[in-house]
Order: sequence, then C-alpha cells, then structure tokens
Amino acid sequence: MSSSPLTATPSPLLPAKSKNPPSPHHPLLSYLPHCSNLRALAQLHAVAVKAGLQAHPAFVTRLLTLCTEQGAAAPAHIAYARQVFDRIPHPGDVVWYNTLLRGYARGGWGGGGAEEAARVFVRMMEEGVAPDTYTFVSLLKACAAARAGEEGRQAHGVAVKAGDAEHEYVAPTLINMYAECGDVRAARAMFDRMDGECVVSYNAMITASVRSSLPGEALALFREMQAKGLKPTSVTLISVLSACALLGALELGRWIHEYIRKMRLDSLVKVNTALIDMYAKCGSLEDAIGVFQEMESKDKQAWSAMIVAYANHGYGREAISMFEEMKKQGIKPDNVTFLGVLYACSHSGMVSEGLQYFDSMREYGIVPGIKHYGCVTDLLARSGELGRAYKFIDELPIKPTAILWRTLLSACAGHGDVDMGKRVFERILELDDSHGGDYVIFSNLCANTGRWEEMNMVRKLMSEKGVVKVPGCSSIEIDNVVHEFFAGDGRHPHSQEARRMVDEVIEQLKLVGYVPNTSHVFHVEMGEEEKATSLRYHSEKLAISFGLLNTAPGTTLRIVKNLRVCPDCHSMAKLVSMVFNRRIILRDLNRFHNFEDGVCSCGDYW
Repeated sequence: MSSSPLTATPSPLLPAKSKNPPSPHHPLLSYLPHCSNLRALAQLHAVAVKAGLQAHPAFVTRLLTLCTEQGAAAPAHIAYARQVFDRIPHPGDVVWYNTLLRGYARGGWGGGGAEEAARVFVRMMEEGVAPDTYTFVSLLKACAAARAGEEGRQAHGVAVKAGDAEHEYVAPTLINMYAECGDVRAARAMFDRMDGECVVSYNAMITASVRSSLPGEALALFREMQAKGLKPTSVTLISVLSACALLGALELGRWIHEYIRKMRLDSLVKVNTALIDMYAKCGSLEDAIGVFQEMESKDKQAWSAMIVAYANHGYGREAISMFEEMKKQGIKPDNVTFLGVLYACSHSGMVSEGLQYFDSMREYGIVPGIKHYGCVTDLLARSGELGRAYKFIDELPIKPTAILWRTLLSACAGHGDVDMGKRVFERILELDDSHGGDYVIFSNLCANTGRWEEMNMVRKLMSEKGVVKVPGCSSIEIDNVVHEFFAGDGRHPHSQEARRMVDEVIEQLKLVGYVPNTSHVFHVEMGEEEKATSLRYHSEKLAISFGLLNTAPGTTLRIVKNLRVCPDCHSMAKLVSMVFNRRIILRDLNRFHNFEDGVCSCGDYW
C-alpha cells in the first residue's frame, strides 16, 4: 500500500551499522510510549535501527507491547509488529511470542486472528522456544475470539503434552474457549476434570453456561460454589445476573443485588451495569432506573444499558432523551448505544428520527453491524415501507443474513402483503430452509389472503424437510421458583390446575366483551369454536392464570415468552389487567409489553 507508514521512512529492517553495542538503558527507549500513531512509531523505529537497537531485547519488547496494546483498535499496529518480528533472524525471547499472541487474542481479526496466532506459535516451536502458561492463555483466547474450535482443540492437545492444560490460568481459558466455539460439553468436561476448588474455573463455567443459553446450569453452579464456601468475585456475580436476566427471575436477581451490597461490590460500574441489564430484562424498569440514578460514576456501557432498557420497554422518547443527555455529558456513544437508539425508534414508530440516527453513526467512526441493519429493516418494514425495506436489505454492503429477511417476512404478514412475502420467503430459503417459523408465517399469510393452494404447498414442503415449529413456552417466577408452561401440553405438574384457571378467567372476561381472536388460526378444516379452543391454552395464558392463582391480589405478574405474543393472548392480557386489577409485564421475543388498566405500553404496535 503506497500510503503505508512503512514506506514513509527509511527501511527500519536493514542491518545496524553501529559499531558499539547499545546501552540497555538507551534514551530512545523512553520515547516509545509517546508514539501515538503508526507513522511516529515507524519513524522512531528507523532511528533505532541506525542506533543498532533493531534487535535489542528491551526495545523489541517495548515496540511489540506498544503495538499490541493498540492493536484491538488498530490492527495495523499488530501487522507492523509482526513485520518487525518476522525479520528477526532467530527470535528467542518467549515474551516476544507471548506479546504478539496477546495482540491476536484481543480480537478484531475475524477468523484470521486464530490463524495468525497459530503461525506465531508454530514458529515458536521451530525456534525451540518453550511455551509457558501465558503462551497457551493468549493462544486459546485468540482461538476463542475467532470462534476457531479446531485450532483451539489442537492448542489444547499441545498444552496437554506440555503439562500445562490443568494450570490455574490455562484451564479456565480452555473452558471459555470451548464455550465461545459452541462446544459447551467439552467446556463442562474440562471443568469436571478439575479439583472443583478454583473460583476462576467456576467463573469460566458459569459464564460459559450463560453464553450457551443455559441459565439454569449457571445458577446451579453458583449455588455449588456457595455450598463449597468459595467466595464469588464481581465476575461471578455479573454472570449470575445475566443468568437471572435470561430466566426473567426478578426475585432471585433482587437477592443477588442484596448479596452484592453485603459484599460491598455495589460501587463497581460493571456490576451496576449488569444490575441495570438484569432489572430491565426481568421487567422492572423502575429498579433499573433506580440503580442508574444511584451510580456515582457512569461509563459508556452504563448509559448504553439504560438506553437499551428504555427502548426494550417501549419508551422511545425517553431513550432518545437519555442518548442526548449522554452526549451532553461528553460521553461518546458506541455501537451498543446506537443499537438501543435504533431499537427505540423502531418500536415507537419514529422512522425519520431512526434513519437520521443511523446516518449519524459514521460521524462517530462506527461502522454499522448486522444488528443495526436489522433495526433499520424493522423500522421501515414495521411502518409499512416494505418495498423500501426490501431494497435496503438487497443493497447492503455485507451479505444479508436470514434473520434480516425474517424481520421483513414478519412485517409482510402484519401488513398482509403476500406477494412481497413470497419474494422474501424465497430469499430466506436460499440461506436457511430449516427454520419452522418461516414456513408457518408464510403459510398463514397465504391462508389469510385466500391463497390456499400456495399454503398447502408450503406446508407440504415443511413436512418433506422435516421442519417443525418451535413450541411456545412461557415462564413465571413465584417465590423464587421459575415455572415453565408449554402451549397445549401437560408438562408442568400444575398444568391441569392452570388450565382450569384459564377456563374460569376466560368466562369472566367474556362478561366484559372478550371474544377469541381467531384471525391468525388458518386451518380450513376447523370451525370457529375449534379455532378458539386451539388458542385457549397458549403458554402465556397458562402462565398468567397460574400467577393469578398463586400470588396475592394486586401482585404484578412477570411473564417471559420465547416467541412473539399472539394477538389473542395480547387482547386477553389487556382485559386481565383491567378485570383482575393486575399489572402484567410480558417479555416476548421482540419487546416488553406492560399491561395495566386494560392498556398495553406498546400501543398495539408490535
């Protein structure tokens, strides 16, 4: 590259001409930390070469350290460090190798980070330099950052041969690597081989369970830690709060909050940020706001968590106001901040504002990611601009994912546009034909518009491919126990009790005008009564009814559902909130619905 700083100065890689050996405390070494960019670094390096310092251990170490410390933000620094390193005839200092590996471990390289790290490690072996535990930790972190499972397994094998695999630093890194690469079984196997008295290993396994969407296992491990008398760290508690957030376990989250206060960890910004996230995802926006307001110091992540919390709960204007206040405080937003802002605009119908914020991302040097594109797609499609949304996805600078097209397909169903829906459905099948929800949405759209032949073809295709619909599942926490209900079945020990309560609730709701909304039940062979029966025992109805049975009058019911709430359950929840004087906070796949006095916070815009 002609603009590269490597060509802007005399080559720093020529043999030194200095006749006297350099001093170990050469004054040039003190200038290295002051190089704020790659050009300045290259210029100082050129001077160092003339002074005979190009292979001086202290100089090379400082040079590599400086480059890799900045490498996460500017991979060009690591590339420069690598060029310097590759031209040293026989690098024999283990610290040099470890420093380079640490740079690759910081991420930002995609899959290439693991590959480059592996090459550095191979050269290390060829040069006869013995790896130490820091070598394996950085190598495994590079594999984890790149989701390079095969390279990670190979590194594990070498660590075993070197006798370092069960070291107190290496073992937790192995657990994390396997979890990041999607092999939670291998992570658990590694954990089970350990002596079980290491807090760091427990932290790694709890984090691995959360990242693998196994919150129950994470909480079980936390209880196991407590039973063994192991003292949790802030890392432990942040992961446990994430597990509570996944489950929607508010009361357990509140207990963890009290535990954090007793441990005097409530002054840590990262812990408070995790509390904001937990409370928001468990449906208590009030508690999230309380934590945020009590924080003495707020960083970018804390502000972003609060903006996302407002957005998820449907308070778009408040999220935008928070964003503007954040900027006034001189805090620069990041990609997560903008994700919250775009989400707020999307779920509040603020189309023009959302597009303006999306365009402003580049002013902050932020390149939009797939989630930002998803928010814009949702923003346009939700407002009915389906053609514009299609064009937006089709002209993206990156390859669209099936998730982006699914966002548009859902909007096509909502707006009843079967022709656009067909185009989108075909694009989805090109990328992923194994997702049952896609077939269901499009076949229902066909049925809703009277295109029965196409509907039958889609259902036949679904059957031929063996694709099944994900069953609806709703959970409710009562007395620190999370109860799960699945649509139509009797898995829960109190399912029959919950069903009877559903029947009683519906009879009372009929007195105030409830009529089952069967508009989304598309079975030609079914009559209206059969359609109504098919809706009666949806998972959220069972969870709400179980909550009415087992909580005191006036208690807020908090429900978590794995899919989007259906129109009939949405109508039923509004009426329950009015007739039974209950506040119901329901978190579905897309957002929160706050039902109170017969009204939902989403304004029926979901």
